[in-house]
Amino acid sequence: MSQDIPKSDIPKPDKSFPTHPHTPLITEKEEPVTENAWRKLNAFTDARVGLGRAGVSVPTKHLLAFQLAHAQAIDAVHTQLDTDALSKALMEQDWAKNWTKNCAPLLLHSRATDRATYLQRPDYGRRLDDESAHQLDEHRDSTSQHYDLAIVVVDGLSSLAVEQNTLPFLQALSDHINGWNLAPICFVKQGRVAIGDDVCERLNAKCVLVLIGERPGLSSPDSLGLYLTWGGKVGYTDAYRNCISNVRPAGLVYQEAARKAFYLLNEARTLKLSGVKLKDRSDDDLIVDTSKESKNFLIS
Repeated sequence: MSQDIPKSDIPKPDKSFPTHPHTPLITEKEEPVTENAWRKLNAFTDARVGLGRAGVSVPTKHLLAFQLAHAQAIDAVHTQLDTDALSKALMEQDWAKNWTKNCAPLLLHSRATDRATYLQRPDYGRRLDDESAHQLDEHRDSTSQHYDLAIVVVDGLSSLAVEQNTLPFLQALSDHINGWNLAPICFVKQGRVAIGDDVCERLNAKCVLVLIGERPGLSSPDSLGLYLTWGGKVGYTDAYRNCISNVRPAGLVYQEAARKAFYLLNEARTLKLSGVKLKDRSDDDLIVDTSKESKNFLIS
């Protein structure tokens, strides 16, 4: 007859060794993610630095965040801009009466018939299609006006940027340009930056300001770019333009972007030029002597 052994006499297994030769030893104090000392830099930048590691891989939460950002960038490029809804929303704004009192916004299209063509043929996105060109020519012939400024809103490579940032920026800009003779706002589908020159030339505008969705990054799918050209004409290169980029709440805020844009507009109208010859000194501290008897301090 077997004799029962008390449980207290049964030896306990030694937990300092794995129960199986291929089982890794994990103690309660070990963490699955190894932190990186550079992670503190994330407080100052949207760049992906100091992510740490899980084994030899990126931690799962950072991998998922990257995949989400990549999907948002793809959506920003391929989503169509609803120009009808944006035009209607603009006309409902009290501050936009300077643009809409004489003419409703003009809805235009480039020579790129669809998104695939737009992405593969940048040259098609730089010119208006025949119907849009005829529409602008008719408007010019019926009004015979010479506008100070034409504002052209283009989907570019991020319709999301245009949808989210156009109206807030224009509202901030409207406080600065009272008294300017403004052309009807033009909304262009499948357009590139240079399509503003086509619009400017056909409307007899002295200057054109293009608002366009910039190429989305993995931390900025909603970045709006501003391109100013004095006396825009078809065939102008980027050397004739001034650029203000990354206009969005997480980048260059609307009020600051409007201040810079108005500074460049004023300088362009005074000097009658833009591009590499026009420098943005809106943030410079200049000493201006307004006295009538001012002398050149270098030779006095």
